[in-house]
Amino acid sequence: MTSSKQEFFENIKQTLCPPGNGVFTVNTAKERKEALHYSLFGQTKNIDALWHQSFEKLPSACNAVMLGIASDCGGGILRGANWGPLFVRSTLLEQHPNLSVFDLGDVRVIPHLLHDKYLNEATLSNCRRALYQNENSTLPVSPLSITEETLHDFYREFPEKGIFGIGGDHSISYPLTKAYLVAKKAQGKRAAIIHFDAHTDLLHERLGIDLCFGSWCTHILDDLHAPNHLIQVGIRSSGKPKSHWEDTFGVKQHWAHEVREEGVNVIIERIKAQLAPESIDELYVSFDIDAIDQEFASATGTPEPDGLYPQEAEEIIKALAEIYLITGADMMEIAPFTDSTGRGQEAVAKTLEVAGNLSALMINEMNK
Repeated sequence: MTSSKQEFFENIKQTLCPPGNGVFTVNTAKERKEALHYSLFGQTKNIDALWHQSFEKLPSACNAVMLGIASDCGGGILRGANWGPLFVRSTLLEQHPNLSVFDLGDVRVIPHLLHDKYLNEATLSNCRRALYQNENSTLPVSPLSITEETLHDFYREFPEKGIFGIGGDHSISYPLTKAYLVAKKAQGKRAAIIHFDAHTDLLHERLGIDLCFGSWCTHILDDLHAPNHLIQVGIRSSGKPKSHWEDTFGVKQHWAHEVREEGVNVIIERIKAQLAPESIDELYVSFDIDAIDQEFASATGTPEPDGLYPQEAEEIIKALAEIYLITGADMMEIAPFTDSTGRGQEAVAKTLEVAGNLSALMINEMNK
């Protein structure tokens, strides 16, 4: 193993933790975490050691590498997406047991933090002492900062592999996509982002915070070769018309009502026609579960009616995957302890089923 790879693994032993442990708790969800650990490692004791040993398999593992980021500090409407990584993983293991994916673990999340740039030196030192027992460490401490730094190193060491990120609120897609786009440019590849969402996420800031669930897209546009390489599907909750977003930012949008009125095949052909002359090599798919109609996905912070049907989203992903390699993806905003329909566990189970099916589809495409 090269010295740089060894350094990467030593760093993630500090900045990450075993799958499912990204939410630090005492007893809450203990049984669910233990069930996940047993499924992954065959036991519930000495998990850290088994997780560390698993790193030896990463160089020869499949292309799809899973990373959980159990943070909802960048949300702000209805919290609870920090439980997404644990529940989505469990759903994938239960409903897609033959799925091929290497699980890198979870980002270690201090739940009060978002990005290191918002912290003063005293707070950075205190948090480094808490996370790493070393106030003089140079490692980041906030979930967005840890994710971005980890993935810059990951893509340098494993350029042929891709990350499937599980959130968490949608602010997490900022470091996921930024590191991805920087890596692809370094590899001489042109990448586009297909963004499924009920909302545009194109604010400059929200209540003074520039990196959050409502603004992350704005801050990765300069990392694309062209702004229209961000293609948004499922938009329907916006205080401004489609023309405002497309004219102001140069992105391309396909609103949910267009899918419903004109049919998903028409939208697929429009996306293909747009991408055809752009010399796109690879795609990243960022999926906010609220792109799906709340009838099928209500366990989320901002469920919206009149959205996409799960099959429509699947058809779009499959059609694009026939032409372009999908080399990165994420599933965001699953909040399994919430439900806006009053159907309780039935609605949560349906949301997780839909998220699991879509996640499995994207992971399978990444492995191709």
